[in-house]
Amino acid sequence: MATQPLDVPARLPDDAQLTELTHKLAETAEQYDRSGEFPRANFDLLAKEGLIGLTVSGRLGGAGAGFVDTLRVLGAVAKGEPSTALILFMTYAFHAAPEKGGRWPSALYEKLAREAVAGRGLIGTFRVEPELGTPVRGGLPKTLARQVEDGWRISGEKIYSTGSTGLDWFAVWARTDEAEPRVGLFLVEPRSEGITIVPEWDHLGMRATVSHKVVFDDTPTPAAWAVDLRPPAEWAPKPGEANGQSLWNALAIATIYDGVARAARDWLAGYLNSRVPANLSASLATLARVQEKFGEIEALLQVNSTLITSAAEAADRGEVPSAVQANLIKHVANTNAIQAVAIGLELTGNPGISRNNPLERHYRDVLCSRIHSPQADTVLVAAGKAGLAQ
Repeated sequence: MATQPLDVPARLPDDAQLTELTHKLAETAEQYDRSGEFPRANFDLLAKEGLIGLTVSGRLGGAGAGFVDTLRVLGAVAKGEPSTALILFMTYAFHAAPEKGGRWPSALYEKLAREAVAGRGLIGTFRVEPELGTPVRGGLPKTLARQVEDGWRISGEKIYSTGSTGLDWFAVWARTDEAEPRVGLFLVEPRSEGITIVPEWDHLGMRATVSHKVVFDDTPTPAAWAVDLRPPAEWAPKPGEANGQSLWNALAIATIYDGVARAARDWLAGYLNSRVPANLSASLATLARVQEKFGEIEALLQVNSTLITSAAEAADRGEVPSAVQANLIKHVANTNAIQAVAIGLELTGNPGISRNNPLERHYRDVLCSRIHSPQADTVLVAAGKAGLAQ
């Protein structure tokens, strides 16, 4: 069941509101991790707060938020419940990407934008396939769009389809059946015939993303909903340039998993201050060795904050980093986030890996940062090539 529409304008929350939002989302984070269900109540809350349409243009009723403001909200959501943040990010990036205004049919795009402002309109792009893997590494999708008299018929399988059971719209990456195939996005309503969601997402962490397999079997969609078709070569990224979706992806993924690490850090601080072993007269937090290791966590998270914030501020000024720079920020921030939570496990021992404590969940979630495209090998090879070419 989709989020109920609300007459609440998108707005930018202050720090106190974001802190309260984090606390509310954290209350049910363990529940969603254990059930693996779509976090519907979380999106009802985000809709009530006017946050679904945050990056929609002010002309269409949104807040028109840029990188800095959007990442503030995304980080607060991720600190509370990161699967919700990952699903939310897809809608944020969709409306923030400038190409939507130029390539999508204006009336159709405005429909989706106004739905987001009203508290609905969650959209996800389904790109990954069993045979192809992620399109970042090249190749044409196997998913086929067959042109018929009244539109298109789509057939194929998409895996790791984040948000699958709770989205209002699917944007499906497919190739056409033309003599010279075009590749691009087809907008599909989840209620359309010929769609089967196979509940196979049962991963280490981020379990509430419901990233199941979605199978399309001659699924119809209107002709006008073939919203962005191009020759394959036109989808290739320009050398050294990070624009639109790629920049949002790098900074948002870094922000989401940094949020997980900060949630772990806060829990750990409380644990260390309250834990008084029988052989000590004071808490673990008073031990120099513990303070040193906690200082390492603080250093890692400070580096993340500086990297992400400075890049976001520059992007809002129009100073777009190169693709290499953007992806290195993601890589370094994710590596730091994993290490920060790992130090927490080192300090807590058995309690840290018990499901009675959230640190175990935070560690499972933060490890999932490694699988987001582009992955470490792609990022580092590109950086190495760029550096050696100087």
